[in-house]
Amino acid sequence: MRSPDEQAVATAIIFLMREVVYREVSSHERVWETLQRHFGAVADHFAAIALDVVIDESEGYAYLSTREPEDGEEALPRLVRRRSLTYNVSLLLVLLRKRMVEFETTGDNENLVLTREQLVEMLRVFQTTSNNEARIVDQADRTIAQVSELGFLRELRGQPGAWEVRRILKAYVDAQTLSDFSGRLADYAGARGASASGAAPSGNHE
Repeated sequence: MRSPDEQAVATAIIFLMREVVYREVSSHERVWETLQRHFGAVADHFAAIALDVVIDESEGYAYLSTREPEDGEEALPRLVRRRSLTYNVSLLLVLLRKRMVEFETTGDNENLVLTREQLVEMLRVFQTTSNNEARIVDQADRTIAQVSELGFLRELRGQPGAWEVRRILKAYVDAQTLSDFSGRLADYAGARGASASGAAPSGNHE
């Protein structure tokens, strides 16, 4: 029979294998406390399969990170398979990360929440030129759903169409990735703007 501490450690291990653990989520409260009190036991369990337990105290989340094999060491199978992200999903992740940076400069301690309409508008400028509004919105909705499945967006309970941007996104899209991708997005938006201007009627007819 497991002791209370062993039960708590086992529960924390299972939670980490399933999802990111957040300090502020009520259902994660005991798991977070266990990670504070028994971090060594939890970390040792995952170390055997080349996984690190990462706790970000300032942001209030914990997650598993695959440890890269050392020189000459054979890599273990991954616990979670890498996902190949579509362009639209990658785009939305970077746009959300940029919005999070802007939001945090205001000094607001609340979580960033965006409406479905705001998310659609964020994506719209980077969509291929189309006069089919329904297609643009449908594609945006699919992208939002995919990002939600990845755990970076969470629809608020009782508030349909209101999406919380999860802070774990910071660990996934770091500053360098954000800078590199943002530069490419700016070039793309500029090219689209120039193309649209060139295609517009000049208004001068001889």
